[in-house]
Amino acid sequence: MDQTLPPDQRIDLAIGGMTCASCVARVEKVLRRVPGVHEASVNLATEMAQVQAGAEVALPALIEAVRRAGFTAAPMQAARPDRSGREKLELIASFLLSAPVVLDMALPVPPLAQLVLASVVQVWLGARFYRAGFAALRAGTGNMDLLVALGTSAAWGLSVWDYAAGGPLYFESSVAIITLIRLGKYMEGRVKRDAARAITALHKLRPETARRADGAAVPVAALAPGDEIELRPGERVPVDGVVVEGVGSLDESPVTGEALPVTRGPGAALLAGTLNLNAVLRLRVTSAAGASFLDRMARMIEDAQATKPRVQKLADKVAAVFVPVVVGLALLTLAAWLAHGAAYPRAIINAVSVLVIACPCAMGLATPAAILAGTGTAAKLGILFRSADALEQAAHVDTLVFDKTGTLTTGQPHLQRVVLFGALSEARALEIAAALAARDTHPLSAALRRAGVAPASDFMALPGRGVRGSVAGAAYLLGSAALVPAAPAMADGATWSWLAGADGALLAGFAFTDTLRPGARAALARLREMGLRVLLLTGDRREAAEALDLGVEIIAEADPARKLALIQELRAAGRRPAMLGDGINDAAALAAATVGMAMGSGADVAIEAADVSLLRPDPALAPAAIALARKSWTVLKEGLFWALIYNALGIPAAAFGLLSPAMAGGAMAASSLCVLGNALRLRHWKPV
Repeated sequence: MDQTLPPDQRIDLAIGGMTCASCVARVEKVLRRVPGVHEASVNLATEMAQVQAGAEVALPALIEAVRRAGFTAAPMQAARPDRSGREKLELIASFLLSAPVVLDMALPVPPLAQLVLASVVQVWLGARFYRAGFAALRAGTGNMDLLVALGTSAAWGLSVWDYAAGGPLYFESSVAIITLIRLGKYMEGRVKRDAARAITALHKLRPETARRADGAAVPVAALAPGDEIELRPGERVPVDGVVVEGVGSLDESPVTGEALPVTRGPGAALLAGTLNLNAVLRLRVTSAAGASFLDRMARMIEDAQATKPRVQKLADKVAAVFVPVVVGLALLTLAAWLAHGAAYPRAIINAVSVLVIACPCAMGLATPAAILAGTGTAAKLGILFRSADALEQAAHVDTLVFDKTGTLTTGQPHLQRVVLFGALSEARALEIAAALAARDTHPLSAALRRAGVAPASDFMALPGRGVRGSVAGAAYLLGSAALVPAAPAMADGATWSWLAGADGALLAGFAFTDTLRPGARAALARLREMGLRVLLLTGDRREAAEALDLGVEIIAEADPARKLALIQELRAAGRRPAMLGDGINDAAALAAATVGMAMGSGADVAIEAADVSLLRPDPALAPAAIALARKSWTVLKEGLFWALIYNALGIPAAAFGLLSPAMAGGAMAASSLCVLGNALRLRHWKPV
């Protein structure tokens, strides 16, 4: 089987055996050294590596590089063994074996029994630290496991020596460190799995089988676009499709966050993972297996959780040199205590405390834990962040620029009236306009299209202005006043589209009205309360925008070039603008904004250009996305702060003999759990 990867393909690997930020730095380093690898990013919380590589890179080469560094690697699609059950049993055994040794002062245990129990804990339950620590040492680096192995070995070895010499024993230090750290890692694993539920929940929404129209059950992977399937009440939609027959209510909340059931009938699009509540529906499949909106959504969340914001890269650099520095500090502690006349057992125990408490676990978990929890919560609300950088940038947005049609309004305008200027009848003017609109994607064209009208020939879309084409051999223009200069100024609040001949002679005008989306005004008010500057940027007339009475700055009659220019002007002035739009006309501005936000119901090109996708057409998701990004960024900074403060205070305390090794082990485990627990608060975050 050929394992060579296509050019510039991204490879996702599941990484096993990582325990701290130093492990992350090591895995990234060895992956980047593989010839042909352009970039590698490793996430401690998700235990995942993203590798960008050229065609010359073979998958086994990446896996072997990780293995030589002391870790395991496998393709993400490969099932990872669940070791939580075994880890739980080993943790219980560790507690049972350690308890008599730790409680020796209250219930004296014979020295020989202490030696046997502590040795079993050290050799059996501490073996994982030796394996991983030795692998790191062999690779020329250090990690948390190496610090634990050195510290517990020193405490155990000192006790064995003293046992032979009849001196005091310190077995409680070695067994307490191993037990407490294993407890911390077990709890940490549970917390990380809890934080990663967003993706797991999405995958569980997709059924494994589907029912063809003939009643035969088939694997979902066997379905292809064009196939027809039957969906019964209580069943989830297996793939994206279009309703061919039947009308029913569907629960779309797990995918889009829409709280209320929606009614879908013939011609309506259904998303994989949504729940059919009450009808028998026949669907025509529109997406291949693995290419549904649900699959794309899961991949976007995975991408966001696997990437790193800039602040994490600094933390990784610190962690890469942290272990050698800590070993040096432990040796310095040992030497200092001996130099001041302390007995060698006291000096060794204090050095052990320094080794144990200085683990960079919390530092490595602070950022990915906040990203993991923040993006997972966002997905439940119907907000998709494309990357960790998008989450970071959204937290610092100070200006939000809205498109109007399809974003703040429903994007389903209705023809209100027709005004004639030439010899055409109203019926003929509508027929010509419908022919010109037949191939256009603008919402106004959708309002003009009529069944049975043949499309115009020589059709050309003129973005931001309108369309042109030929009907019955005659050339026409249909669009805004920017395309038809002869159009008169209209004082009403309608949106106007003008029909003219090829020479610009005005033939007819069409007035449209659109409906403001529910909650649009409240969303704009919420943004202003959050301290953001809010602008309405529209290609429509100022009168039409002002008629909505939104109370925001309005920039009207803006074509795509003007929209792009405005975003660039804001950025040049030092602003950090976010742009929210839904159409092709918005794509350039979305890409240029500090954060591009696209309505999930909008054009694919707009969604692809955006950093954030709102899965349902609800303007209230815009302030929710920014508020959640701000909260996530605050939690991230809190985690990094406490991780740094913990080491800044803990290492000196251990060096000065204020912490026993057992206390140091407990504090080290507690620090990681505190960082993760702080991040998990985001799972319960709700928009105001």
